[in-house]
Amino acid sequence: MDHPAIARGNVAVITGGASGIGLAVARALSSKGMRVCLADLEQEALDAATKTLDGEAIGVVVDVSVVSSLETLHQTVVDRFGRVDVLMNNAGTGGGGPTCFGGADQWRRILGVNLWGVLNGLQVFGEMMLAQGTPGAIVNTGSKQGLTNPPGNPAYNISKAAVRRVTESLAAELRAREGGSVTAHLLVPGFTYTGMIAKSIPTRPPGAWTSEQVADRLLERMGRGDFYILCPDNEVTESMDHARMQWNLDDIVENRPALSRWHPDFKEAFGRFMDDAEG
Repeated sequence: MDHPAIARGNVAVITGGASGIGLAVARALSSKGMRVCLADLEQEALDAATKTLDGEAIGVVVDVSVVSSLETLHQTVVDRFGRVDVLMNNAGTGGGGPTCFGGADQWRRILGVNLWGVLNGLQVFGEMMLAQGTPGAIVNTGSKQGLTNPPGNPAYNISKAAVRRVTESLAAELRAREGGSVTAHLLVPGFTYTGMIAKSIPTRPPGAWTSEQVADRLLERMGRGDFYILCPDNEVTESMDHARMQWNLDDIVENRPALSRWHPDFKEAFGRFMDDAEG
């Protein structure tokens, strides 16, 4: 069964929708009869993307880090469709911020898109969706790096860790609303071959999932009512993901050094832990 917000004639707004996971989700929703608004940075890419959708669709140039840009998107959607049933805050960027001691402009760019892009989407579209009084769904795209925080890319990791916490808080707030019919979901893709990766790796590695596999997983788990939608890939199983997250959390419980998974003194212990976890 689909989530009740996913129905013929309903409207989905997807940021970062011109390619990758966003476009794959748009295609899946369009095939179910939904009307779709794609938001992204370049009109040419949006035009090409909307042509691949089955039903009514529009593309709007948006910079999610700028709230006025989201407000323009909101007005465009209201004028064209009059409602929003599914909001997917999916736009993201990587690179930069390799250290905590510099690169302030890179940090601002990554946090502006990955975190503030989500917050801006919630601020601009949230009340409208609640006021409709009909089933709705808000999906925020996180990352496994936001859960396990591997060294070497702190700006990206922190932005996605914040998305997780924002979405958890959103879910609790929505749950507490009397008669609330809007749900929140955190999408956590695994290794997925998207346009961002294709810039440096021209051919999809065997270990990577396709964007379509992630989209299928998202819609299946939304239909089950799941909040955490964690995607495996062709190299990392669900049990491996669970074990890695448990080890990270146990750093606090066991009073180990921060990020001990990557600490040389704990290399063997982590290896044994993973062996035990995998059976």
